[in-house]
Formats: sequence, C-alpha cells, structure tokens
Amino acid sequence: MTKPEIAVNYFNNGFNCSQAVFASTARDFGLSEDDCLRIGAAFGGGMARRQMTCGAVTGALMAIGLKYGRALNDDPGKKAETYEKTLEFFSGFKKRNGSVNCRELLQGLDMNDPEDQKKIDELKLFQTSCSKYVKDAAELVQAIIENK
Repeated sequence: MTKPEIAVNYFNNGFNCSQAVFASTARDFGLSEDDCLRIGAAFGGGMARRQMTCGAVTGALMAIGLKYGRALNDDPGKKAETYEKTLEFFSGFKKRNGSVNCRELLQGLDMNDPEDQKKIDELKLFQTSCSKYVKDAAELVQAIIENK
C-alpha cells in the first residue's frame, strides 16, 4: 500500500485527518504508528474540531518537522529550511484545494453547529472532500520528505 493509501485507510477507519497523514509517515522516522496516532489526535477537525488549519495539513507539517526541523545541536539554518519546506507544502495543498483552513475546505460549514453538521453529513464531505484532503496531504508530504 502507498503512503497516501495508508493515510486514507486510517481516515476511513475512524482516525482523524491529522492522525491519518502523520501515521502514514511513521516508518520514515522510526516511530511507531501508535505514537503517531496519539501525537496527531488533538489536531483533527482543524485542531480539536475548532476548524482552524486542516488536520491533514498539520499532520503533514509534523512530518516535515521531523525530517527538516532543528533540534538542540543542529545548525540554526535548519529553521529556514523547515519553513521553506512548509511553504512548499502550503503552496501545493492550496493549489490543489484552494485553502488550508478546515472551515473553508468544508464549504464554510461549522462542524460544531448541529444544522451545519447535518449538511456536512448530507453532502458526505468527510467521505469525499476530507478523504481527498488526506490523500493530497499524504502525497505532497511524501514528495517533500523524499525530496522529489
């Protein structure tokens, strides 16, 4: 299974968008999938369903941080490289989907409002749109991590 397929599989099996994308990269960093699922748990739905930055995006950014981020004894220039890769990801995701904001990606609907949640369910946005965002984020982060 490809990493995007792994991510979509996680998402389709009840994990949030952030967990799905981040866990699909676990093996790249020698992390357990369980640890990645736990780390990503708070970021779903645009961070605890607050609908800020899309969880698929935050999951990808955690992976970018693991690959390029600056640690204690690293060159300070790694910070700039991390931001460069982050901006590259943002650009690709926005080009594909128009935004990195969860609420905007869900047609402006508020998943915390019962009426809007009903519309989200009727439109099957989680099954269609969100699974696409998970797939797109996993594809983009894979390319960045593999430096393609």
